[in-house]
Amino acid sequence: MTQIFAHRGLHQRVPENTVTSFLEAKAVGVQGVELDVRRTSDGALVVHHDEAVEGVGLIATAKCRDLPSHVASLAEALGACEGLIVNVEIKNSPTEQGYDSSGSLASQVVAAIGELGQVDDVIISCFDLATCQAVRQFDAAIRVGWLLEFARDTREAIATVHALGLDAVHPFFLRVDEVSMAMAHELGIAVNTWTVNEPRDIAAMIELGVDTIITDEPVVALEVLANGRT
Repeated sequence: MTQIFAHRGLHQRVPENTVTSFLEAKAVGVQGVELDVRRTSDGALVVHHDEAVEGVGLIATAKCRDLPSHVASLAEALGACEGLIVNVEIKNSPTEQGYDSSGSLASQVVAAIGELGQVDDVIISCFDLATCQAVRQFDAAIRVGWLLEFARDTREAIATVHALGLDAVHPFFLRVDEVSMAMAHELGIAVNTWTVNEPRDIAAMIELGVDTIITDEPVVALEVLANGRT
């Protein structure tokens, strides 16, 4: 059955990617949440989507102590998500300052998840394929999904993921069709779509049999899933 993940938590009333947003998502009954992890200049793993924090500047050049209190550590975020599956997106883009090409960020994220005993509850994703490969190198058991840019061909990406021994593709939902779904599932590759918000689109993804819908409207998605309503 298709699972519903709250994109950056339930953030209609509270800031996204915060402990509160994850607790609220859990309360409405989602199967999982998606969150974003970055690294500060002093090596802390923190949960934030954008590369900069208002009033502070770039996370990559800031110290953890300088960040506002609502910016959670990865450990705090995972603690709030206990009982859920967590899609940890590693923010590591070659176009951003602080890009890590060495694999150390991937290694640190994998180690942190392992130390918390949550390997079985996590899938790690990244737009940067090299980062996905680094995660797989450091841990053969943790689930890894290649997060696809809008224009990326889903079928070619499925073939790449299969060849590299990764577990999933994370395409934009408009890039998924019956052929790509059949190919993915024949190869044992999960398809986790982003960011699906309209009821008709949610219903279409459920009909195609995607494994996960990542959405800003998790309450709506849960209703569609339960009722088959468009």
